[in-house]
Amino acid sequence: MKTVLVTILAFAATTPAFAQDATGDAVAGEKIFNKCQTCHVVANDAGEVLAGKSSKTGPNLFKLAGRTAGTFPEFSYGKSIVALGETGFAWDEASFVDYLADPSKFLKARLDDKGAKSKMSFKLSKDTDAKNVWAYINSLSPQS
Repeated sequence: MKTVLVTILAFAATTPAFAQDATGDAVAGEKIFNKCQTCHVVANDAGEVLAGKSSKTGPNLFKLAGRTAGTFPEFSYGKSIVALGETGFAWDEASFVDYLADPSKFLKARLDDKGAKSKMSFKLSKDTDAKNVWAYINSLSPQS
């Protein structure tokens, strides 16, 4: 019994913090991510592509959880997402899901600015799909 308890505790201690926030299914998210890879890549710090294609249309989604919006280096963000980041906003599952449902609407509400807009026109309206993509992206990123 002690061995089982020690094993469970050891596993819990090594589980990344972001995994606690991910309520989706990473395996299902991998399939849905195919829609995202036209514009996005998940490439680690060494430049190894873990998912997607080396597209420069959208930012790299590696280590997205907890990242301040509009701050990934070497990407030209729109003014509204940069303004959101300047408020201290950082990505979590709930905000990611809301953003994907309607990026411009999300920015207008968060910034309280009717003129806010997103460069991202793609929408993923099903919460379950967005949660699954969040889980998949985070499964590829180390604990931050």
